[in-house]
Amino acid sequence: MNISFRTDAKFCSYLSCSKIFIAILVAVLLSLPNLVSAQDSTAAAGGAAAAPAGGGDAAKGEALFKNNCAQCHSPTDERVVGPGLKGASSRHDFAWLTKWVRNSQAVIASGDPYAVKIYNEYSKAQMTSFPNLSDDDIKGIFAYIDKASTAAPAAAAPAGGGGAAASGDSKGEGPSDLFMIVLVALVVVMLLVLGVLVVIVTLLSKAVSGETTDAAKPDFMTSLGNSLKRISADPAIRSATMWIFVLLVLKATLDGAYSVGVQQGYAPKQPISFSHKLHAGEYKIDCNYCHTGVNRGKSAHIPSANICMNCHGVIKKESPEIQKIYTSIENNQPIEWVRVHNLPDLAYFNHAQHVNVGGLECQNCHGEVEKMEVIQQRSSLTMGWCIDCHRKTEVNTKDNKYYDKLVQLHAGESKEALKVADIGGLECSKCHY
Repeated sequence: MNISFRTDAKFCSYLSCSKIFIAILVAVLLSLPNLVSAQDSTAAAGGAAAAPAGGGDAAKGEALFKNNCAQCHSPTDERVVGPGLKGASSRHDFAWLTKWVRNSQAVIASGDPYAVKIYNEYSKAQMTSFPNLSDDDIKGIFAYIDKASTAAPAAAAPAGGGGAAASGDSKGEGPSDLFMIVLVALVVVMLLVLGVLVVIVTLLSKAVSGETTDAAKPDFMTSLGNSLKRISADPAIRSATMWIFVLLVLKATLDGAYSVGVQQGYAPKQPISFSHKLHAGEYKIDCNYCHTGVNRGKSAHIPSANICMNCHGVIKKESPEIQKIYTSIENNQPIEWVRVHNLPDLAYFNHAQHVNVGGLECQNCHGEVEKMEVIQQRSSLTMGWCIDCHRKTEVNTKDNKYYDKLVQLHAGESKEALKVADIGGLECSKCHY
């Protein structure tokens, strides 16, 4: 039995179209890595071009600046205790800067107009002298200042987009616009290719069965519509579609039920724009300094205005945000901070037990707070999350006679290390009372 295939001009055109679409798809897939890498290279080149060449080692200068200068100066034009240093290397020559850093009082005593003006403007506060800094050290410091002040406007742009966006540094940045455009284009091309392949299959099936005639051959859209109708009329396909829809709805319902009361990612707006990234990260202020109950109580405690005034009675007094603290003290009203990490009343949690006895760091539960501009809840804080931690965390029994008998009993039953779960960490009454 001989079967002949009709290859008229229209059928050949369909084959040509399918080949073109497939070629486009392959080309786009192959070019995707190059497009993304090209964009990354462009961004990197732009970043490199933005960094000024100050003639010094900016990396070394950054360490020197943070150790010696950051307590009183900002690399931008922001005032701290002293003036912002943005553009300082362009306002003065290197010889003047060297004299000022090593002995500012001598420059003021010489009658230098700018030095006297700055001295009087900042309430005649004496700047610490650094006679031991070499020329290379000073060059490095001002190279870092030039680099940081140039990069500051670009870094400030996403921070204005909202608290959650600004604190997304521990999660990474989202896909670029170019990547999204290419992804959408790929989806469109794949749908077109799918349509062409459906038409080709239909035409081939008709050619094999001898149903195709030149007079009655449908156009592209008609063939596509007929094919989709036949697919939708198939009971098996309709049943599969219905079950997929039901399963998706069921999954969405279960996900919603499990997320009730979970506030992961919660980052409310606070009455005062307090930056943990600045205080705990850049200035490395210990968490215990503000949250005084961490080592000795159930609650970590929210700092009072008096703790803030230990520093801000002198530093940045003119800042609008700091003025809110003054207003709170003058009106004898506490600052109404918004609580971020909330546990239900049925759950008992003790900070001292975990931090002082267990030796846990704040980051174990709260995430990298020192990198957050706006504080947010990073962990889910669900019961399952706590239980999982108790199952994995080993008990520090070294030089603690309280655990000697427990370690001995545990070693007789298991070769694994003693975990919190082994000393009652999974008992209901530990957290629910």
